[in-house]
Amino acid sequence: MLIEDNLSAQSAVTDDGVSSSLRSWLAVGAVAVGAFAFVTTEFLPVGVLPRVAADLGVSPGTAGLMVTVPGVIAAISAPGLMLVAGRMDRRRVFLLLTALLLASNLISAFAPSFLFMLLGRALLGASLGGFWTLATAASGRLVQPKDAPRAMATILTGVTCATVIGVPLGTFIASFASWRASFLATGVLVAFALVAQFFFVPSLPSSTALRLRDLVDVLRRPHPRRSMLMVALVFGAHFSSYTYVTPFLLRNANLSMSTITWLLLGFGIIGFFSNFAVSSTVTRNLKTSVGAMISLLMFALVSLPLLQHSSLGVVAFVLAWGVSFGALPLCFSIWVQRATPDSPEAGSALFVSIIQVAIALGSLVGGVVVDHVGIPADFLFGAGLALLGLAALASFGSIEQRVAAKAIACPACMD
Repeated sequence: MLIEDNLSAQSAVTDDGVSSSLRSWLAVGAVAVGAFAFVTTEFLPVGVLPRVAADLGVSPGTAGLMVTVPGVIAAISAPGLMLVAGRMDRRRVFLLLTALLLASNLISAFAPSFLFMLLGRALLGASLGGFWTLATAASGRLVQPKDAPRAMATILTGVTCATVIGVPLGTFIASFASWRASFLATGVLVAFALVAQFFFVPSLPSSTALRLRDLVDVLRRPHPRRSMLMVALVFGAHFSSYTYVTPFLLRNANLSMSTITWLLLGFGIIGFFSNFAVSSTVTRNLKTSVGAMISLLMFALVSLPLLQHSSLGVVAFVLAWGVSFGALPLCFSIWVQRATPDSPEAGSALFVSIIQVAIALGSLVGGVVVDHVGIPADFLFGAGLALLGLAALASFGSIEQRVAAKAIACPACMD
């Protein structure tokens, strides 16, 4: 999610066919490890939520604030950090954000109360939005121009791997140690990323700065505005339910924690392959691909409460859910780029922000529903949001989409 221009012409490296140095690729690897650590930390509570709730004496719905709080703060920091940072050297920004992530994991691991846990999660939110906006922007500046696509793919591999194993990693470590050990293990990974960035990431001076006016101009236009609404509804549908998927599988579906760990791993793996499978069709049939994946998400959320006493049915629809959400980030990324062809930086910043708002509000409202009505009702609530997302998709006319598709060249199909 790119919100920063490349180097200015006078400082850009010309593509003379020279291969990037080993140090350049080590810098790319350091950023990729950081991306892995950030996304793993963000979703770690999903896999250990019941244990944290029991140990710190709060309800599962209240424990969902571990997802809500960083989402709210990240929604502000995504565009806010770039507005404040101005032309600050991006290497310093990387180091600062990764250091904040390390502090977040350590505070969470040793939190004596739920209030301290939320403090640690708040630090995550403060660093998360900014890192998302910088990570892929760095890819073309760390290596020779001809290697930029490979560098971006490497960084995004860190993100993809985190979505595949982040949640099951937390549940796996917690199963033989404790949830605190899960945060400590992630903290060790963050410390490694911080050291690697310090030694290998070079100075990255910025020649441009995002302006508040750029964000306002995008939101004034109907097409981008409706696009952001659709993204918010669908991500809200996912996270209002996915935040509480572990308690559902444990209490309602009566699965063991070891089974849940493997099932969540399967959720991530099938999502990983779904992303690559849809990449071959999404650019040619974008609206159809988005509609199919939202429909699959809605169908899975409706079916899970109805089949909660069937282990086979639960497993099947959790995996179907993984297929859907594995493809949706790619679909929406391309959609937003086409919706904002003349303002890609502002569009990407808003995209990051709206996703974090959806994560925060989805998990918050989902927690209220869980505490007052129950987890099955929360899943049905998520299905309702997905239905509204389909309605938002239907509001886009075919002519409008063809114009948008012609306005921007298709980006590389990566998650």
